[in-house]
Amino acid sequence: MRLPSQPLLTQCRYGVISQMPVTGEVMNPLTDLSQPRDVADEASPGYYISKLANGISVELAATPHAGLYQYEFPANESSSVVVDVSHVLPSFRGFGWEQHYSGGNFTVYPDNHYEGSGTYNNGWNLSPDWIIYFCGKFDAIPISKKTFKGTDETLDAYDESPSVAGIERLGGVFQFNEGSIKSRVGVSFISAEKACQNLDDEIKNSTTLQALVDTTVNRWEEDIYSKVQVSGASESDMQLLYSSLHGMFLIPSNRTNENPGWGETEPYYDDIFTFWDLHRCHTSLFQILHPTAHEEFIRSLISVWKHEGFMPDARSSNFNGRVQGGSNADNVLADAYVKGVRGMVDWEEGFLAMQADAENVPPPNNDPFAPDSSTKEGRGALPDWLEHGWITPTYTRAVTRAIEYSTNDFGLHQVASGLAKTEEAELYLNRSRNWRNHWNPAASSNNHSGFAVPRLADGTFLEQDPTDCGGCYWGDAYYEDNAWVYSMNAIHDVYKLKELVGDDAKFVDRIDKLFDLDIFDYGNEPAFTSAYLYNFVKGEQWRSVERSRQIGQQYDSGPAGLPGTSIRKHLRDNSR
Repeated sequence: MRLPSQPLLTQCRYGVISQMPVTGEVMNPLTDLSQPRDVADEASPGYYISKLANGISVELAATPHAGLYQYEFPANESSSVVVDVSHVLPSFRGFGWEQHYSGGNFTVYPDNHYEGSGTYNNGWNLSPDWIIYFCGKFDAIPISKKTFKGTDETLDAYDESPSVAGIERLGGVFQFNEGSIKSRVGVSFISAEKACQNLDDEIKNSTTLQALVDTTVNRWEEDIYSKVQVSGASESDMQLLYSSLHGMFLIPSNRTNENPGWGETEPYYDDIFTFWDLHRCHTSLFQILHPTAHEEFIRSLISVWKHEGFMPDARSSNFNGRVQGGSNADNVLADAYVKGVRGMVDWEEGFLAMQADAENVPPPNNDPFAPDSSTKEGRGALPDWLEHGWITPTYTRAVTRAIEYSTNDFGLHQVASGLAKTEEAELYLNRSRNWRNHWNPAASSNNHSGFAVPRLADGTFLEQDPTDCGGCYWGDAYYEDNAWVYSMNAIHDVYKLKELVGDDAKFVDRIDKLFDLDIFDYGNEPAFTSAYLYNFVKGEQWRSVERSRQIGQQYDSGPAGLPGTSIRKHLRDNSR
């Protein structure tokens, strides 16, 4: 039970300042105190309950900056709550993306409330140290309150000292006679004082768990659920629709007034995972369903550039990273601009933020998965892009980056055109055509010729089977898909793409083969636009409808119902 984790299916984030309810006296809080579930956990908007094998039940509810734990202990048992500052969520993937604990402090005050902070780093965005402050209060008076400190499972101190600090594991243990305990915890990225203020403002001692749940449900209904109404859908489809809407708006996080990096005059949003994904599916709908928050979000991206030099392609714990392909915040801003988002957005500054991506080489961040250039922000392969007009294998994900840099530059062209920046508009329109420089007309596969392939500095095309992307990962020419898919990803330049592929019939056949040869992966981001390419051929628009309906049949409300997730893959692998 901890500070809410970032809701990602493959990489854990946050989940710190954990609490563990325990029956009886706790002899060593550094040992594994975890308990199996007695029954499956239950969750609904604003509410979570877990029933443990030792008879303890835990109900959870939250506000933007605070959480409420409602513990029910078995009768005739004393009750304890362990607060472990050092606990972090594990990483099951083994890629070195786990979070690390760097140190902390914990103080129990005479009125029995506690305060402190924890410092953590790493995670999927390879962040440096970040600090979260906390403030906790119970509704019962403890019969015992202790602090602890130690290494691994070895205690160095476990006594009634009111305060501990250091790089060792540490925290506090509270023991009660009551069988029902309410624990309130406020958090802040600013200070422990701010965490206490957040707690007192948002969850008072008299606040009930049900009141918090009701408030949360009403907020979701007002802001999101009520914006989408359907009729004639099955119960399963309704579950899928509204669960997807719920998941869609869990992040990014509105952290306005909780930014430790600089004084705020603009909104501040964090937890972007990631624009490589989101610009293809999320941000456009975000603008339609929640235009006020979307405008704030655009302003926040520009603000990050003003203070850090680059907009994020991804961001968490107030730190940019990681970039998978292009600088896709450019696409997000361009999409907002052409759809008329104005309000309080300073588009002159917005364009400068986009230009920073297009013109400035970000310093390397020594990512072991891609040591050639920065994966923190910006366009790491920009030197090749500016010198050659294509990206050589000197840089990882070369073809992926080339296709995406082209789309990014088209976004700059769009905004420059709207701002009457004629020279810049022409410059970036020309750069947006650089994807063509990777087109090898001699590359062939399945009765089709012409594919986007790797290219050396001397202009030589490298041979690679268009159906094979190598490892399809950080160190390869193609990231998470192959030449068949990426060659059809110049979605800003489709009429030229059609010309290179052949006539209308050839273009339709190539799209058909993506599906018929099982190349298309409906859960993989580069393929998200594939089904819509039929719309560029007169009289063939019906095929986009047919394919999109086929794709829709691959989704359901069950545990494996979301294509492309590690959970789905795990369930499928284990069912074989």
